[in-house]
Amino acid sequence: MKELTVDDLHFEVRRSPRRTSVQITVDRGGELLLSAPEGCATRVMEQFVREKRFWIYTKLAEKDALAPPAPKKQFVSGEGFPYLGRSYRLLLVDEQDVPVKLERGRLKMLRSSADQGRLHIVRWYAERGQPWLEKRVASFQRRVGVEPTGVTVQDLGYRWGSCGKGGRLFFHWRTVLLPPPVIEYVVVHELVHLIEPHHTPAFWTRVERAMPDFTARKQWLAVHGARCKRSHDSVAPFGSSA
Repeated sequence: MKELTVDDLHFEVRRSPRRTSVQITVDRGGELLLSAPEGCATRVMEQFVREKRFWIYTKLAEKDALAPPAPKKQFVSGEGFPYLGRSYRLLLVDEQDVPVKLERGRLKMLRSSADQGRLHIVRWYAERGQPWLEKRVASFQRRVGVEPTGVTVQDLGYRWGSCGKGGRLFFHWRTVLLPPPVIEYVVVHELVHLIEPHHTPAFWTRVERAMPDFTARKQWLAVHGARCKRSHDSVAPFGSSA
């Protein structure tokens, strides 16, 4: 096996009879390398990756922070677009059934849709994020002890999320640009707001009860979240014209 995929993380695997342990390396370009002993089982490598997942996303973000400011996005083949903490290269195609889709590690867009690329890519983020966020809300609501009435993905300005009247949760479409562990923190944060509307000690106690390692995730968002938003400042809000 020369490659390994765990959730949204893709690794080149290098085995060596000299190695006695598994190691992950994030190279200068953000590519992921997993070095393992010759006879290491796939399940062992997968478990190691899951245990190191937050560290991996942090290293990827650090690489991104050291890079020069990203120029305005161009809807041409080879341009990179973030999704769930990773960057995916755009490929313009002449035929497919929808304007944008993620397939085999490439973000594909109809060439005929490129003139309105910003509108289509943000719509894709929102449509892709809706079921993803609904699933995460469902998985954490029992831990928090609350049941929201629904989930909406839309432009929320400077906020990652909010809760509205009637128990509905709202998430910015840009949320799906973040690494999954950080998105999960945003989800728990908003779920707790359905019980505790303000950031009181009781609020943070409930957050910690549902997510014991929330501090590290919160810190990641504070350090890297603004850059994540800036990386898509050139993308129009969902529903606006390009």
